[in-house]
This record gives sequence, structure tokens and C-alpha cells, in this order.
Amino acid sequence: MDVTSDDSNGRHVPAWWEEFFSRSTLDFVRYSRDEESTQAEADFVQQALGLPLGAKILDLPCGAGRIALEMASRGYSVTGLDFSSPLLESARFESDVRRLAVRWEHRDMRDLPWSEGFDGAVCLWSSFGYFDEQGNSDFLVAVAKALRHGARFVLDTPLLETRLPEIESEPRVWWKVGDLYALEERRFNHVTSRTESQWTFLRNGQVETKRLSQRLYTFNELSRLLEHASFGNLRAFGTLELDPFSLGSAWLYLVATKD
Repeated sequence: MDVTSDDSNGRHVPAWWEEFFSRSTLDFVRYSRDEESTQAEADFVQQALGLPLGAKILDLPCGAGRIALEMASRGYSVTGLDFSSPLLESARFESDVRRLAVRWEHRDMRDLPWSEGFDGAVCLWSSFGYFDEQGNSDFLVAVAKALRHGARFVLDTPLLETRLPEIESEPRVWWKVGDLYALEERRFNHVTSRTESQWTFLRNGQVETKRLSQRLYTFNELSRLLEHASFGNLRAFGTLELDPFSLGSAWLYLVATKD
């Protein structure tokens, strides 16, 4: 499945994420996780990466900088990368207010300019699987190239095993973030192995509708992709408290080491 293309006149047709991460979605990204959640995720990242203070960490995509800022506040040298200019502007503003020296990069996360420049990397909040098959593979290869040998990569993501039971039991989910209401209606396309979701945002009588498309891999498929990208020593957890991933786990928190 191609997630971006050109039309018959050669004009760029926006990929779903280019349209999704705009307007109401930006506020959803900025404010839907509270401080307690951020601290818990940062604690997990710090323990999983096992790096000394001052180590170089790459956060991609970083969104509005929620995790990048927290890791910087703990004493790490952080680079946050995202394709969304508005989210990066929000991240830069917050880092200035908090006087945190974070390097912000505006670019596609499949196209990274670094070679063995980082001691660890993180990809959090269900940010994997946005692209087509080649694009998802290219992303993992790019991350591996950016890491030093022996560096760890932390990835949290839904899997086919975790998301299908959730979709079956709850195909429609409401979220409330301040005065913003969001309805997620999701279905699974077994031909493409992608979750196809329609999001409806409502605020002050205004309605905005968007679509989200995410490739769901099995644990076995994801492991093979990581191994292809030169990652090994995969450690799988089902919770931020480091409980082992197993049948019935609702999420996957994966720690992989660059060979």
C-alpha cells in the first residue's frame, strides 16, 4: 500500500500523516498525556537505555517534545526530530521557557543524516508503522545507522496480537482533552494488515474529520524487520514496569540493541 503518491499531473498528494497532524490533532498531541504518564515513560526509557548522564539520545518522531524535554531535564543530550513544523515550534518554545538545550530537527524520520552519532534512540507513542512496507523498513535501517554499535533502541507500538482484540471489543473510542473531544472509529484491513481509523474532532461546535492508517505487524514480523536493520538482543515488555511481554499483554515495549 502506497501511503504517499503523485497525481497524474505530477503534483504531490499528501500522505495521510501530513493531513492528520494539523489543526485539532496538534492540541491532541500536545495535551493528551499528563505529567504522570510522561514521568513513567521517561523512567522506562532511562532504565531501558541504561546510559550515563550526558549521553546522546535521539527521539523520533518527537512531536511537541514531551519525552525529549523530560530526558533533557534529567541531564541527557537530546535531539528531537519531527516532520511537523507546528509541533516543533511548540517544542522549541517549551525548551526556551524551561531553558533546556535540546536540538530540534525538522525532517522525515526515514531520512537521517547521522552515522553512529547517538548512544540511544526512542520511538514512542505508537509512532511506528505509518509508512508502506519499504518505508517502515527504511525507518529502522536509518535509526540503526544513526546509532553507535551496542546502542539501544526503545520502541513502543501496538501489534497485530494486541490491537485486534482491542478493535473487536471497542471499535469506537472517545477521548477528551480539555475542551476538545475526539472520536476514533477503527477497523482492520486484513488485505493490507493496516488499522484504518477515522478520527472526528469536536470543539465549540466545530467538527473536523481525519483518517489514520497504521501497519500492524506480528511480533515475529517486527523482530525480522529489526534484525534486517542490524538490531539484535530483543527484549520485550508488556508494561512500563518491565513485566515480560506475553499472551494477553495490551502493548509492546521493545528494547533492541544495534549489532
